[in-house]
Amino acid sequence: MLEYNVTAKRLDSHGSVASCKNAHVTLDTDVNGRLDAFNPAELFLAAIAACMIKGIERVAPIIQFDFRNVEVRLHGLRRDSPPFMASISYELIVDTDETDRRLDLLHQNVRKYGTISNTVAAATELKGSIRRASGAA
Repeated sequence: MLEYNVTAKRLDSHGSVASCKNAHVTLDTDVNGRLDAFNPAELFLAAIAACMIKGIERVAPIIQFDFRNVEVRLHGLRRDSPPFMASISYELIVDTDETDRRLDLLHQNVRKYGTISNTVAAATELKGSIRRASGAA
């Protein structure tokens, strides 16, 4: 089994910092919010996006899928009482000349093997699509 460790520390009433390895991420933990940091919900969505992009990086060489770039757009819908991420939708946009069938194969692999996306999908609705970037063949 793989293990992961992250440490988060409050800096002041306006923010905190999370650290792992040699990386640091400023966190929006201010009750009034701040524009220069991810709040917990945004960080959660970013983790899903990172999982999907990393999944593409991992599976592309295996299935010999050629691409130039990837963008992930996510939208989370939060219920207030009790607080809960009720649903998350995403759009994977891939700059590639691969066929639609191969694009669907990539999407299937991303959904099947993503640690974070599988964890999230077990807890709430996670739905999305994959499409070719505008201008790609």
